[in-house]
Amino acid sequence: MSEFAYKHLFRDGLPAVPPPPPVEPRIVMDSGHNAPELIPSADLAAAAQRVILREGPSLARYFIGPLAFGHEGLRHVLAGMVRDSRGIDVGIGNILVTSGSGQAIDLVDWLFIKPGDVVLVEEFAYQGAMNRMRREGARLLPVAMDGSGMRIDALERQLERLAADGIRPKFLYTVPTVQNPTGTVLPLDRRKALLDLARRHHLPIVEDDCYADVFWGEKAPPALYALSPSQVIYLSTLSKSFAPAVRLGYIIADPAVLDQAVQMKRDAGTPALDQMIVAEYLSTSYRGHIAQVRERLHHKMKVMAEAVRREFGVSAEFSEPDGGIFLWLKLPDTVDGKSFFAAAAREAITYNTGQEWSVEPQNGRSHIRLCFALSSEDEIREGVARLAQLCFEANGVPARRDNLSRTSEAAR
Repeated sequence: MSEFAYKHLFRDGLPAVPPPPPVEPRIVMDSGHNAPELIPSADLAAAAQRVILREGPSLARYFIGPLAFGHEGLRHVLAGMVRDSRGIDVGIGNILVTSGSGQAIDLVDWLFIKPGDVVLVEEFAYQGAMNRMRREGARLLPVAMDGSGMRIDALERQLERLAADGIRPKFLYTVPTVQNPTGTVLPLDRRKALLDLARRHHLPIVEDDCYADVFWGEKAPPALYALSPSQVIYLSTLSKSFAPAVRLGYIIADPAVLDQAVQMKRDAGTPALDQMIVAEYLSTSYRGHIAQVRERLHHKMKVMAEAVRREFGVSAEFSEPDGGIFLWLKLPDTVDGKSFFAAAAREAITYNTGQEWSVEPQNGRSHIRLCFALSSEDEIREGVARLAQLCFEANGVPARRDNLSRTSEAAR
């Protein structure tokens, strides 16, 4: 019996289906994975048992909590977390639990964006957020950055140019604390200047704060939301501080925003059992857990930074971040970060090319992003060494490794 043909029935504009990798990845340095050794498996199992025995009958209902705002216990935990670490003082009525921060971004996009709307974004930005906004028909315009994050003077020029054309951006999307992918942290004076500028231009701000929990610097500046709640919609997640597979994110915003956003949730509620188990664990273990996460990720960052300096030498420019899970490398202008991507995939090594993390892809041509969280220390060292060798074979740089001249594999 012949197979039924579906493809010609698909609607237009669907995302392309990527080809399968040539081999199963062995050293994974792409995406926002976390460190497997930091998952508290035994404690989670105990928390799950307690929750299921105590709350099992409540699983007969679709929503655990009012409508689909989320489990009350988890929202209390989240309120305490952001109060301690981000300076945000809100009640649970200002918190909506989502199925990861991806759904939080979707809800904001569905609320505000119509085709043709302009959204301002840092020149290097989270690929997932940009893809989602573009799917809604947004036109993304970049705001220049430097080593301290978004440049407020560049934002002001963009706003003035748009105002001269009669265009008001729908909002500014920003990751001010451990920016993705650059790792920069917007200083307090710039945060205040940003809020003042946005207020004068009636510009809402969508603050994605998903890496603030994994900050190991002296002290992160307060969240933009903490400084001016009325003009900021705050998004975050437990993917980086806890576990990405749990798929728990949240929005903190004015209740009027949340009341409308919850009507657009299409999942009949974020999985309640996940929420209850995580709340059970974090309610007593958050501070100890997050201290371990920060210490371990900081160490892994140092391992990767050392490997990059040894293998790439002066051919890779980067700054050690004060948090997060990535290094953002700038290679020489002559190097295309994609030029050794396929060769790396054949060796079961993954990384992110800079074009996907740039509002204007050509500006990220010579950049690559490496995740240090998932892989072991030995895998980090091996992966960086192989990437440097593959980059050399494709581009002639880096010509030296640990002060020794590099040769191609074919010449060995």
